[in-house]
Amino acid sequence: MSVDKVRNIVLVGHSGNGKTSLLEAMLYRAGTLSRVGRIEDGTTVGDHDIDEKDHGHSLGLSTAVIDWNGYTVNVLDTPGHADYKGDAIMAMAAADLAVFVIDGVGGVQSQDTVLWRQAEQMKLPRMIFVNKLDRARSSFERTLGEIHSHFGAHADPVEYPIGSESSFHGITDLITDEAFLYDSGKATKAPIPEDMVEKEHEEHEHLVEEVVEFDDEVLGNYLEGNEPTAEELERLLHDALDAGSVFPVLCGSATAPIGADHLLDIICKVGPAPGDLGPEIVEADGDAEAIEYDPAGDVVALVFKTRIDDFLGQISFVKVIAGTIKLNDELTNSRTGETERIRQIVSLNGADHRSVPSVSAGQVAAVTKLDGTATGDTLSGGSQVVTVSAPTLPTPVYSMVVKVTQPSNEDRLASTLRKLVTEDPTLATGFDPTTRQTTLSGAGETHIAVAIARLERAGVDVDSEPTSVEYRETLTRKVEVEGKFKKQSGGHGQFGVATVRFEPSHLGDGFEFASEVTGGAIPKNLIPAVGAGVEEAMGRGGKHGFPVVDLRAVCTDGKYHSVDSSEMSFKMAGSLALRAALESVGTVVLEPVSEMFVDVPNAHQGDVLGDLNSRRGQVLGAIPDGANVSIHAYVPTSEVQRYAIDLRSMTGGTGSFEIDHHAYQPVPGAILDRVLAEASKAT
Repeated sequence: MSVDKVRNIVLVGHSGNGKTSLLEAMLYRAGTLSRVGRIEDGTTVGDHDIDEKDHGHSLGLSTAVIDWNGYTVNVLDTPGHADYKGDAIMAMAAADLAVFVIDGVGGVQSQDTVLWRQAEQMKLPRMIFVNKLDRARSSFERTLGEIHSHFGAHADPVEYPIGSESSFHGITDLITDEAFLYDSGKATKAPIPEDMVEKEHEEHEHLVEEVVEFDDEVLGNYLEGNEPTAEELERLLHDALDAGSVFPVLCGSATAPIGADHLLDIICKVGPAPGDLGPEIVEADGDAEAIEYDPAGDVVALVFKTRIDDFLGQISFVKVIAGTIKLNDELTNSRTGETERIRQIVSLNGADHRSVPSVSAGQVAAVTKLDGTATGDTLSGGSQVVTVSAPTLPTPVYSMVVKVTQPSNEDRLASTLRKLVTEDPTLATGFDPTTRQTTLSGAGETHIAVAIARLERAGVDVDSEPTSVEYRETLTRKVEVEGKFKKQSGGHGQFGVATVRFEPSHLGDGFEFASEVTGGAIPKNLIPAVGAGVEEAMGRGGKHGFPVVDLRAVCTDGKYHSVDSSEMSFKMAGSLALRAALESVGTVVLEPVSEMFVDVPNAHQGDVLGDLNSRRGQVLGAIPDGANVSIHAYVPTSEVQRYAIDLRSMTGGTGSFEIDHHAYQPVPGAILDRVLAEASKAT
């Protein structure tokens, strides 16, 4: 099939808006399904995972292929939950058009605005489908007002509903000036109802005025009183949509189903084909290069999703930008430099798959068993190493410690976690060699809870608990002490004496050891053992049990015995010297501080700033970014362990943030007792 007959669309919107139900209705109207599945029954094509069926909404990206009037429409159905934004972002990177599904009852909701902003940043054309218009308390006019308020005045209806709530039974097409009445999902052309004629005419004229400016000849004819034809309007809408100047608004009910067929018509007639927005800019051997969507070119494909299937193994979802991928092709992964052989190509409708011999430029498909390839990678043929720029995914901001209930499952835990991270790169795992704890990090509570459920379904039972704050200690001031180790137990004994001057170094400088020993008081080959002993003792903890950091130790003098002295005896002397220093001058408890960039709508700036101050945060600045503001702050890590949950509550799910370790700072005296009490309970 030629590229101009392909449409790649992504369904996006808040969780529960009906994206998966809309996909089901589209598949039904295309004849792919004999009946419409229901979310409540767990029978939809899109929500095929057991966790999705349990939760009643999508938790991952699903794909389907629809043949419609000579076009191939590849549909990417994305989760609307904030924790799974990563899948939506990668699907947008593979799509040429985003269809925002908006709830006609609840109106524009938090993730609708978050994802709209994401699509805007990615310069992705957008159209809107107002869903659930057959429900009680639904309103197309009210929802359209909210759409204009949040997304701008250029969201223009190309349809209007006939009837409302339970009496909703059809649509008027503002492009063709026709009406369609629905019965059991099938449309019949009919006259526009008399009570809608005037409204329909007004909205048709408004639509025409919005788009005629994109063609000087059509505009001139219109000003002379000549109405553009339906075909001209479709072409003008296509140009305006591609330019991001107009966002067509459609309406319907996915579960009725009403409007799904007309949505497919508009997608095919008005939506962009691959390449309509221009060539893909890639990096080829280090230089920027424009690549056309040409099936005859060298293969370039972006991997936008990875799934582990019980039967097929690792599945890599790809959008082919150039060339044609065929069985037994050998493609280069630009990230690893390794060659991957194409063993099987499949087309997927949810969990169902069928093998295909090839997939060409502009198309979306999946390739199995590319075990060295990850989400975001580029596969290419030809002599050049080509890299397609993949979008930046959200970094994990919420962590839990996971512990196996059976020690024999430790290896299985590690391998299963690797699979989870392969499928979802917005998850991350870590291992602390000091505490011997494994951490699982993600976007929020639901993200982690679902990951743990998948661990347990794989036969790895785990307990989970909040991560602990990694406090540290350092000496209060400079001190010089002696560490003496003497042990006699028949035969050779152990003897070593080291005089060490300790002083706290700048926070973050770590440990430094030096020697000022003269006159052979300690043999040169044994002096490093003193430093090793000090460093080992630092890891065992200070007066309060926290590891000691940021210390300079200088060995100034000592004593040794020609027979009884050894590396071990001087390591012990170094350790005892540190213990003596800790007892002599005491320690300062240090707490970790995180650097944060918090992105929130302007309306929430005051609340978020006040909240950061209440968490002992130091706000460094606030940078306006359109309707949002980015707040830069340093905040004690102990105060933001649940910030992912708290920020979502404060901003209605519209806020996001990035967090990274910044430094350590002394714990204020006012809260030191609480810190020590909590540490005591933990042990």
